[in-house]
Amino acid sequence: MAFGRSSRKKPPVEPVTLKILVAGGFGVGKTTLVGAVSEIRPLRTEEVLTEAGRPVDDLHGVEAKTTTTVAMDFGRITLREDLVLYLFGTPGQDRFWFLWDELAQGALGAVVLADTRRLEDSFAAIDYFERRGIPFTVAVNCFEGARSYPTETVRAALDLDPEVELVLCDARDRESVKSVLVAVVEHALVLADRSHEPVAT
Repeated sequence: MAFGRSSRKKPPVEPVTLKILVAGGFGVGKTTLVGAVSEIRPLRTEEVLTEAGRPVDDLHGVEAKTTTTVAMDFGRITLREDLVLYLFGTPGQDRFWFLWDELAQGALGAVVLADTRRLEDSFAAIDYFERRGIPFTVAVNCFEGARSYPTETVRAALDLDPEVELVLCDARDRESVKSVLVAVVEHALVLADRSHEPVAT
């Protein structure tokens, strides 16, 4: 029996894997974001907050928080058959920032998660990615009960460059987080293409 061309199985697609960082201040929702979209059980390195850490951990605005990430969160999501993202959530406190350089190696881009109640906690992550030339998107996590502001007001408060995208999201919602990740990938690829354009003479 002869088989037509349409009956042949297509060879499996070898997916492209990209590394995305999820950064932001302490208690902003990074662990929640990674957990909301990861198709594998997320790797978490959380420890219980103790009295010993109280002098160095600013709990203002997140008084109910009982644990903290001390190394990283890790998750994976398949956006398309040919595109897989590895998500690395960074620790939020100043005392763990020495890990950021290791986590940032090979990253295509980053999400800076922000909380309008503690916007100043986003400055360090924004500065970090700007200095290293890593493309990033700012995602404002819309916490229940938090006052909402127009995106242009938040953009001005964070002093973002015009090409940096700012979006609203719910770090608990899978579809909302997927939209943020798509925005990061698209932004990073546009910048990559732009950097390879020939310089006009």
